[in-house]
Amino acid sequence: MIDHDSTSRTARAAGLTLHYHEAGPAGPGAPVVIMLHGGGPGASGWSNFGGNLPVFAEHFRTLLVDQPCFGASDKPEPDKDFFSYSAEAVAALMGELDISRAHFIGNSLGGGTSVRMALDHPDKVDKLLLMGPGGISLNLFAADPTEGIKRLFEFGAATEPTKAQLRTFLTTLAYDPAIVTDELIEERWAQATAPGAKLGNARMAASFANPAWRQDTMLWREAHRITAPTLLTWGREDRANPLDGALVALKAIPDARLHVFPHCGHWAQTEQADEFNRLAIDFFTH
Repeated sequence: MIDHDSTSRTARAAGLTLHYHEAGPAGPGAPVVIMLHGGGPGASGWSNFGGNLPVFAEHFRTLLVDQPCFGASDKPEPDKDFFSYSAEAVAALMGELDISRAHFIGNSLGGGTSVRMALDHPDKVDKLLLMGPGGISLNLFAADPTEGIKRLFEFGAATEPTKAQLRTFLTTLAYDPAIVTDELIEERWAQATAPGAKLGNARMAASFANPAWRQDTMLWREAHRITAPTLLTWGREDRANPLDGALVALKAIPDARLHVFPHCGHWAQTEQADEFNRLAIDFFTH
């Protein structure tokens, strides 16, 4: 049975304790998929991809990694921009787990980390699947900050954030607000208010605000250096990283293609789970 507790693991890497979930074949020749979650209150590997893990585990050794500052991983103060810091941690984790190469799925913030992996550690990356990724998307027509980012800032800026603010933010990530259930709110609220969660979020956010590192987060400027085959995926109704953000990346990445999910927001892996799973597995296996 694949569930939260049975797949939970920790490892020491890059001086950090990193938490992850793992399932699937573990033999030396088994292909590996590493999934990196998005940001926001209560975000973690399981919250983003727990529902997809059983399907991927039928085909791949699959890891859902809590990035530094999130979930049950350590909450350090990054000494560089977050994308680079997290990529270094993930690369070190791969070394600890004897994983030489992997396919990557990155959603939003995790998309930015996945891109930085492909740029700084190309020998460790087979293929990239990016879902409304941060850093490499550049809004050409949509207002910036977007609706989703505004609601995220409101939650983070509140002295005492509320469940109502959390619901408002999460609803901007969905096409169908019905998927933002009371159960989901309670789950994300518990994680967002867990010890260290607020500090971790503040430290992650501070790394983006540091002017010395700001250019390193503009991954679209380096997109032409990505050598990995790349599948850009977007929800047509994404209100956090809108669809027009895909155009520069699609043009710049040498081996890129784009798939757009209709009736879908920022969470294709949830709102269009069956199509997303089929698309990803086909991309990684052919």
